Amino acid sequence: MNVAVLGGGSWGTALANVLARKGEDACLWTRREDAAREIVEFGTNSRYLPGQALCRDLRASADLAAVLKGARCVVLAVPCQNLGAFLRENRALFPAGAGFVCASKGVELGTFRTMGQVVAAELAGLDPRYAVLSGPSFATEVVAGLPTAVTLGCADAELADRVQTLFSTETFRVYVNADVTGVELGGAVKNIMAIASGISDGLGFGQNARAALITRGLSEMSRLGAALGANPATFMGLSGMGDLVLTCTGDLSRNRRVGLAIGRGQTLDEILGGMHNVAEGVKTTEAVFALGRKLGIELPITGQVHAVLFEGKNPAEAVRELMTRPLREE
Repeated sequence: MNVAVLGGGSWGTALANVLARKGEDACLWTRREDAAREIVEFGTNSRYLPGQALCRDLRASADLAAVLKGARCVVLAVPCQNLGAFLRENRALFPAGAGFVCASKGVELGTFRTMGQVVAAELAGLDPRYAVLSGPSFATEVVAGLPTAVTLGCADAELADRVQTLFSTETFRVYVNADVTGVELGGAVKNIMAIASGISDGLGFGQNARAALITRGLSEMSRLGAALGANPATFMGLSGMGDLVLTCTGDLSRNRRVGLAIGRGQTLDEILGGMHNVAEGVKTTEAVFALGRKLGIELPITGQVHAVLFEGKNPAEAVRELMTRPLREE
């Protein structure tokens, strides 16, 4: 299968590297020619994966048309808020009837579209077949060949079987779940909870508070998912609880690092200005907060994170308000 992996950040590079190690016919597209040249000539991506050695068979190019030519599978690792515009601008280059595997996690600002809805709308008429890859997976550990398990959300059984086989290796295990909406929402909303967990840790509130945020965050995630037609059981799996635990506790989590810095007194502009990788949870907080209000769903953690990020609320006061909400049954 000819595979085009679009997006030369840490996650796109890691997924392309998985395929290259297997000997699959895959090519990574990067926006910058110097980045593609570095990957091919030196086997490194120093901007996004510093100190990591890539497979020397990994191919990369900044020529999008050449990368997409003949592709039967397209992996989308473009930042979620840019995906719609990217697909519109380059629509003529995408092959009809291809399988699309989305590796971006988030909800689109303004439209509240999931990435699957973005692909379906922007590539209407090209009959895109869709799957989403999500789960607890730091890119650096995947590149290092450490054991990782993820979920492929896909309602198309034939595509699911092909993609599961394509990506699965001795160190990268892929499970399949037909609940695409649940898999997508788990991957998106867990980033908000990671920011909340980071804020709590940055304030020095301890492991009890972190555990409470993770558990109540799962409840919040499931509540939103159920309202949008997802299977609540999906959120107990790798793309829900698994990714939530990793992102809320792991030091490699970009969204947790944003929260840590806020809890320690930095401003959001200062934090984002010093990051190469995108912390998707920031924009996802805006989108999910607005979506919750539109649907009339109670999302207390999301609401407090939104208030801290965008309304100037004191982080300690936000945690205090969560702890003093009206008492209720679990």
